Amino acid sequence: MSKLKVLAFAVSIDGFGAGPDQSQQDPLGVGGMALHEWMFPTRTFKQEVLGSQEAGSADVDDTFARRSFDNIGAWIMGRNMFAHSRGPWPDDGWKGWWGDEPPFHVPVYVLTHHAHHAREPIVMRGGTTFHFVTGGIHEALRLAREAARGRDVRVGGGVATVRQYLQAGLVDEMHLAVSPTVLGRGEHLLGGIDLTALGLSCREHVATPNAMHVVLRRG
Repeated sequence: MSKLKVLAFAVSIDGFGAGPDQSQQDPLGVGGMALHEWMFPTRTFKQEVLGSQEAGSADVDDTFARRSFDNIGAWIMGRNMFAHSRGPWPDDGWKGWWGDEPPFHVPVYVLTHHAHHAREPIVMRGGTTFHFVTGGIHEALRLAREAARGRDVRVGGGVATVRQYLQAGLVDEMHLAVSPTVLGRGEHLLGGIDLTALGLSCREHVATPNAMHVVLRRG
């Protein structure tokens, strides 16, 4: 059965999943890029995200990066992951941070509260289509599961979106990459959330020089 997964989600030592003050210059908030330094050298990042033929590292970090793409049939993300704008959608032609061929290659469902009329899907190269959902997290999950056709659904972010799915008890698996970075402020991922009450417990933990990888699952 299709599972809902949060994968390769980086957090700081002090629990922040993004820095403050997201902007076009700082898509992950101020200092937020440092959370993902464990992934940048990996073969998966270079080939799947950058579309480069550069080899990249084939180590434990790469294994977790690769697993984050395995058997994924659809993605869900919040508006904050898709765009830097806030409020009503501007007519600026924005199609995400990832260029003409995003690394998803499957349908992506973007949660939004701002739509005076239905936003048309944005079809990108490589199999990615961005769909805009105004009906909330449950509608997005229903649509994503239908599109995934039995494969898993990945919640990409941002922090607020992951928290909503966690608080609703809908997340089956979560892989956190704890970065040796202190942000001090930003968007806290797990504050006030009782993972034990949600049935999530640690099933794997592996340390590398760049991150502590922790995998939590239900049951």
